[in-house]
Amino acid sequence: MPRMDDDLPSGLDDLDGLGPEEFSARVFGTSGPRTGGGLELTPFRGVRFVPEVAGDLASVTMPPYDLIDDAAAMRLLAGGGHNIVRLNLPRAAGESYDAAGRRLRRWLDEGALTIDADPALYVYEAARGGTVRQRGLIGALGLRAESDGVVLPHENVFPGPVRDRLALMTAANANLEPIFLVYEGGGDAARIVDGAAAEAPLVEFDADDGLTHRLWRIDDPAVHARVAADLRGRQALIADGHHRYATYRALQARRHGAGDGPGPWDAGLAMLVDSTRYPPDLDAIHRVLPGLRPGDAVERARKVFRVTDFQDETAALEALAGAPRPAFLLGGGDTLHLLTDPDPDALSRSMPSEHSARWRELDTAVLDHLLMGNVWDVPENENAIDIVHHDASAAIARARRTGGTAVVLNPLRVEDVLAVAGEGERVPRKSTSFGPKPRTGLVLRLLDP
Repeated sequence: MPRMDDDLPSGLDDLDGLGPEEFSARVFGTSGPRTGGGLELTPFRGVRFVPEVAGDLASVTMPPYDLIDDAAAMRLLAGGGHNIVRLNLPRAAGESYDAAGRRLRRWLDEGALTIDADPALYVYEAARGGTVRQRGLIGALGLRAESDGVVLPHENVFPGPVRDRLALMTAANANLEPIFLVYEGGGDAARIVDGAAAEAPLVEFDADDGLTHRLWRIDDPAVHARVAADLRGRQALIADGHHRYATYRALQARRHGAGDGPGPWDAGLAMLVDSTRYPPDLDAIHRVLPGLRPGDAVERARKVFRVTDFQDETAALEALAGAPRPAFLLGGGDTLHLLTDPDPDALSRSMPSEHSARWRELDTAVLDHLLMGNVWDVPENENAIDIVHHDASAAIARARRTGGTAVVLNPLRVEDVLAVAGEGERVPRKSTSFGPKPRTGLVLRLLDP
C-alpha cells in the first residue's frame, strides 16, 4: 500500500499501536452511544457518464477497485480515456489523488459526466442471459455506529486501506462506487424495486464480465417515502465494502470534528439488496504468501494436518470441495497438497477461547490462528498476504510466479456469516466475497452537489 499524505481524523490517527480488532472497534463505533436512527437509504442527485461524450459504458465502467490488480488496471487504462479507473485507481496511471479530483471536475465541465437534475434512488440489475443474478437499490446509506445494531460489519478492517480510501474520497469530495449490503426484506421496498425493473431501463449494456448491467431511476418523492418507511425497522449486513464503509465513518468523524455539523458526509453511497428476493453468491477469497516457500509451508503443515498430494489441479479442487471442514489446498510448486483433519490439541491451543464455537470452526479462523499464526508465523498485516478473489487457479499461478505459497479455501456458508455477525462477532478479514458486486462507474455521488 503506498504511503498516503492524509491522516485519519482525531482519535483514529495513532495507528502504530492499533491492531485490526481495536481499530475496527473504534472506526465502526462499537463502543459509541446509540444514535437511535434506523436503516436509511435516501435519494441523491446521481452523477452518470454520458456515452455520447465519454464512450460506451462497457468501456468506461469497471469491477470494484479491490478486484483490480496492476495488469487489469493497465488494460482498463488502455481501453478508454474516460474509464472510471482514472478516478478510482489514479496511481495506476501515475497520478495523484488530487489529480483524480481535478479530473472528476473536468469531466463534469466537459460533459463526459452529468448530474441528474432531481434526487433519486436507483435500481441496479446484473443479469446473465434471461436470469437476474443481482438486483438492488442504490442510494445514500445513513451511517450508523455498530452499537446501534442497524448496519452490521462482519469483518475487521486495517488502517492502511482506510487511510488510502480516505485520501481519495477527500481529494475527489465524492463517493466513487457503492458498497454492497444485504437485508432480509420481502416488504414494500422489494416490490418497488421489482416494479421499477419492469419498465424500460435508463441504462443497459453488456460488459466483459459476461453480465448485462441495467440501471433505473426512481425520482418520485412519494415512492421514496414508501422505501423509507419499509426500511426503517430493518437491519443490514455489509456484504462487500468494509474498508469503504469504515472510510465513510472516518470522513464523517473528520467533518464533525472540524465543526461542520450534519451534511452529506453523514451518508455513503451503497447498494442494498433484499436477500429474500435475490440471495447473494458467496465465494472464497484465496491467499498468496510471497514470502513462504511451498516446500517449507507443506512440511511445517504436516505437523498438525493430514496431507494428501495431488498432481492434477482439477482433482485437487474437487477433493477440497468435498473435504470435511476445515480444509485447505496448498499450491505454488509442482505438487498440490490438501490439508485435512487438524490435530485437535493443536487446534484447541491455537483458537482464541473468547470467540464462539461457531466462529472457532470457520475455515478462515483456523487458517489465521493455527496455520498463519502458529505453524507459519506469518505477520498479520496487509503487506505480507496477497489475496485473490474466487479464482483458485489464478492464486496458484500467482504463487508459482512469486515463488510463494497459495492457500485455496472453500467458501464460507452464508448462514455461518449471518449467525456470527448477529452475535456481534466478525469473521476474519477477507473471509467472504459476496456477489455479484455492483459495477463501478454506473452512478457516483458528489459530496458538494
